[in-house]
Amino acid sequence: MEIFGYQFFQNALLASLLTALVCGIVGAYIVVRRIVFVSGGITHASFGGIGLGLYLGIPPLLSAAGAAVLAAFSIGRMSRSEGIREDSAIASIWALGMALGVLFMTLTPGYASSLPSYLFGNILLVTTSDLWALAALATLLILLFSWRYHTILYLAFDRDFARTRGLRVEAWERLLLILVAVSLVLTIRSVGIMLLLSLLTLPQTTVGLFTASFRRIIIGSVLLCLVANVGGLLLSYYLVSVPSGVLIILLLFLFLALGKCVRMLQRRGARG
Repeated sequence: MEIFGYQFFQNALLASLLTALVCGIVGAYIVVRRIVFVSGGITHASFGGIGLGLYLGIPPLLSAAGAAVLAAFSIGRMSRSEGIREDSAIASIWALGMALGVLFMTLTPGYASSLPSYLFGNILLVTTSDLWALAALATLLILLFSWRYHTILYLAFDRDFARTRGLRVEAWERLLLILVAVSLVLTIRSVGIMLLLSLLTLPQTTVGLFTASFRRIIIGSVLLCLVANVGGLLLSYYLVSVPSGVLIILLLFLFLALGKCVRMLQRRGARG
């Protein structure tokens, strides 16, 4: 129990809670809105911003946030205005971001050792400034999704119906896309770029096996993310050589497999 007395472990536990809130809320919108691969493109494009930040000596998460927002709007513009299919635009931005990230990190002396922490995450490395940023984002998301819950619900399920309700669909979608981009960047510390998409989809998919309610998907996803984050953090303490992000994702896959088994048993019981 002495591990709970260390400041870095307390920071990691708090980051687990805040990351669960952010990923549970944002991930529910991503899954229901069916923009999972758009989010994947944004996530990997942010790696270019991280490399640029390290190369220029500016906060890497700040430059990553700028790259993520730029990538989000570039994907939409390329697919709407340039006659490029959306999946091709996502793949282009995805590859460009990763290539630029590796390039800038290669040109930056002494930063090659930090590459695994950005790719696979290490929640034990979160700083106080990371916690404040996550806390501000989590508070903003909770307030926004509580205040305009039905607006976001309409946008997630049916854009045409949202227009008939007099909503400014394009403006709201831009706002939510910016929040998605910022959320992706601020949660990189937990599981890393390579695994982050799983944290935003696996809990929502697991909860979606049992309910179609948007509100319940959000709440259930937050709880599953929290259990996986804390479980992966504790396991990584005992399995020192295994990154915490990898363990978090493996736990989420385990929850999904258990959910599928429970759902299958329920269907068999209903037929019987």
